[in-house]
Amino acid sequence: MLNSQRVSHYAARLALILAFAVTFVLCAPALADTPDETFKALGLAKTASPKELYDALTKRYYDESQGAGKGSFSKYWEPIPISKYLNPHDFYMPPQTIDIDAQRAQCVECHSQVTPGWTHSWKGSVHGNLDAIRNLPDSDVRAYKKAMITEVENNLRSMGTLKTGENLKEVGCIDCHMGVGKDHGQHKTELRMPDAAACGQCHVQQFAERESERDTFTWPQDQWKPGHPSHALSMKANVENAVWAAMEQREVAEGCTFCHTPQTTCNSCHTRHEFSAVQARKPQACAICHNGVDHNEFEGYMLSKHGTIYQTRGDTWDWNVRLADAMEKGNMNAPTCAFCHMEYQGKFTHNMVRKSRWAFVPMPKIAENLNHPWFTQRKESWVSTCSNCHSDRFARAYLDGMDKGIVSGLDITEKARSVLVKLYNDKLLPGQTTNRPAPPAPEKDDAGGFFQLFWQKGNNPSAIEYVFADMWEHHQIKHYKGLAHMNPGGYTYTEGWSQLIGAAAKINDEDTKLREAAEIRAELKRISGQKRGDLDLDSPTRRAIAGGLGLLAVLAGAGLLMRRDRKGG
Repeated sequence: MLNSQRVSHYAARLALILAFAVTFVLCAPALADTPDETFKALGLAKTASPKELYDALTKRYYDESQGAGKGSFSKYWEPIPISKYLNPHDFYMPPQTIDIDAQRAQCVECHSQVTPGWTHSWKGSVHGNLDAIRNLPDSDVRAYKKAMITEVENNLRSMGTLKTGENLKEVGCIDCHMGVGKDHGQHKTELRMPDAAACGQCHVQQFAERESERDTFTWPQDQWKPGHPSHALSMKANVENAVWAAMEQREVAEGCTFCHTPQTTCNSCHTRHEFSAVQARKPQACAICHNGVDHNEFEGYMLSKHGTIYQTRGDTWDWNVRLADAMEKGNMNAPTCAFCHMEYQGKFTHNMVRKSRWAFVPMPKIAENLNHPWFTQRKESWVSTCSNCHSDRFARAYLDGMDKGIVSGLDITEKARSVLVKLYNDKLLPGQTTNRPAPPAPEKDDAGGFFQLFWQKGNNPSAIEYVFADMWEHHQIKHYKGLAHMNPGGYTYTEGWSQLIGAAAKINDEDTKLREAAEIRAELKRISGQKRGDLDLDSPTRRAIAGGLGLLAVLAGAGLLMRRDRKGG
């Protein structure tokens, strides 16, 4: 009897412990690396479960009033076939040529024949073999992924997708393309192209970190709209660009979209179907978008001392080590894009904007407010990041010099802008009153506007406007990026400052020519309305005009005499 009571007692205690464990798993708070601002924006307590956090994140993620969808210019453009892969939630439709109830195992069997590259990548991924990670010794630098698998399993249990005590066997095709945990699905109707929220179902922390860019980037003087510019709202920035929506050449316009997909997919950085962290940690992963005339971060980095060390010593680094341990355990002795931009106050996060100050392009409203606490606090965060390798004094010296250099580039750009805007306001640009078609809606005309790099008709843009658009959108940004990435040639001579000087010279030369021509036209008009003998020759220009008119009269008279002599002969 006593033994029976003991068994019942222990059974009751065990049941209580198990119940508590289940409750803890289902309601365990999401990791605290999600910023407080995000919990506040979502109306959640920091004790929110992974399910509660994920549900709130996805509700906002799909809300068209908060950045999803085709945007306010939607009536001006339509998607083309490639669009379905760039914004899958809005445009992807399953192929109608395959009408089967696909089983989990069939995906790999079929695609090994049809698209072997996909399955080869997947088989070599962590997704394809979770047990390979589970069986690693703790001494292996990849062993940290064991905790990540456990975290994912807890997330799925919180959402009711994975049973208590059940382990995730794999992350197969069907999990991402039809639904986590499904065993089969209709290929013709249920197939989906995963978006960022699909990845976020398992990777709640990383999804929340990326989405937190919306909440931690509120500019104090409204230099940009909240959350901009960022990965989290990159597609919104794309579809809200007027000339992008206005362009008839949709195939060209979608070239912009290719680099604005971090909002809509995780594939921009974590290439399918391997989703390799090793690949994502290397600068080349960033280079596909962060290159070229208006954001040449990759070129600036590779030609810096940091990039030189990476290129000459990077093959000796252990890229399997997680980013937080890269220097201590991975032999990394120079920073990468990911190290500098994902580090914030000693932690590493998918929120890339918590230190951003100059953002995409320098502007006066930033330069004038660099001493505001919002900017100085972010600068201190950069000092902390730089101090991983440099002294505090060196970091401050370089960052102070960088700011002053950027302001110098901004100053020459804004002076050129004032010259161009005055020409525009005075209606002196070539063809401005006779041959300047308006840009297509929803774009609006402007002097040296962004749209003039992508659209042209008649004298819109004029050559001088294109020079200025190239100046502020390309040369000024390269000047800034060269400074920010410590590439001396990238902001002094090869790119940046020297090109800014050249553009300013062209603009000022054209200003002089256009204004002199306008004065000549005005003088000719004045002269044509005056009687002979009333000429006022009180300026060099007017005397030159009068002299020119006299010379023209002499030449015209000589021509008439020669013609008369020939006729007489």
